[in-house]
Amino acid sequence: MRSPLRLGTRGSKLALWQANHIKTMVERALEVGVRLETIHTSGDKIMDAPPTQVLPAAGQAGGTKALFTKEIEEALLGGRIDLAVHSLKDLPVELPPGLTLAAIPPRDDPRDALVSRRGQKLEDLPRGARVGTSSLRRQLQLRLLRPDLGLEPLRGNVDTRLRKLDEGQYDAIVLALAGLARMGWADRATQIFSVDEMVPATGQGALAIETRADDGELVEALRRLADPAAEATTTAERAFLARLGGGCQVPLAAHAEIRKERLRLVGVVVNGEGTQAVRGTVEGDVGEAQALGVRLAEKLLREGAEEILAALKAGSVPPPGAA
Repeated sequence: MRSPLRLGTRGSKLALWQANHIKTMVERALEVGVRLETIHTSGDKIMDAPPTQVLPAAGQAGGTKALFTKEIEEALLGGRIDLAVHSLKDLPVELPPGLTLAAIPPRDDPRDALVSRRGQKLEDLPRGARVGTSSLRRQLQLRLLRPDLGLEPLRGNVDTRLRKLDEGQYDAIVLALAGLARMGWADRATQIFSVDEMVPATGQGALAIETRADDGELVEALRRLADPAAEATTTAERAFLARLGGGCQVPLAAHAEIRKERLRLVGVVVNGEGTQAVRGTVEGDVGEAQALGVRLAEKLLREGAEEILAALKAGSVPPPGAA
């Protein structure tokens, strides 16, 4: 195995934490050196505008998820780095030709968390409270729970979002619990949403190690870091996402967990007004993860999700913060 391996990562504090976490795992498991290579992505360069406005400026055709992966994947394909680490929820379900996911290590808590200025839970926020999130998935699930809130766009890295909250720009914000925990800020969470309250993004809480598909020796070596449970649950979730054609700005979500050797997958599709949701659950053998994701997607399509998704594609989704 060549050494040192070059690991590509975004430059945010959270991304660097994740990269150093994987760096330590790789060095211990493979007994090689690893050098971090920081790569600035389109999503990092344009942090003040909502993702849907960034796409044209960034020249992205692959959806909002590609904003945080395109340049890193180009570096992989160009041979400037040997492997990359991503938050799996940022990674499109279809990888560029020539790249592969070598491993998904053990997954952190995938749930979402509310962080409020005065320690309030969602039900305690006053009518019209300003809640920040630029995730359409979170926005519309919040509307299902509290249609009276004022939902406003929020961009930036985790530390930037918390600073904006502390400055009084928002009464509360919603973040991934895993990101808070990795930065040592889990105690900032004033409420952790159950999966019934807010279904997490597909792949949330999981990290993905991406490499070139033809780098057989490295791919095989990195398989030592793979966690079977994390790979099964995220495979089911991403199969659900792929069948429905979703991305960051499509309000659908799925969460899988393994109970007594059985995989249980919950999914939801929300309409563009946040007034209607189609939910469903399937369960089966862990080895059927891919098929379970497809099965749940097709179940929801039959039960009304197809009409919701058609309306979304026709442009009826309101921008973040719209009534």
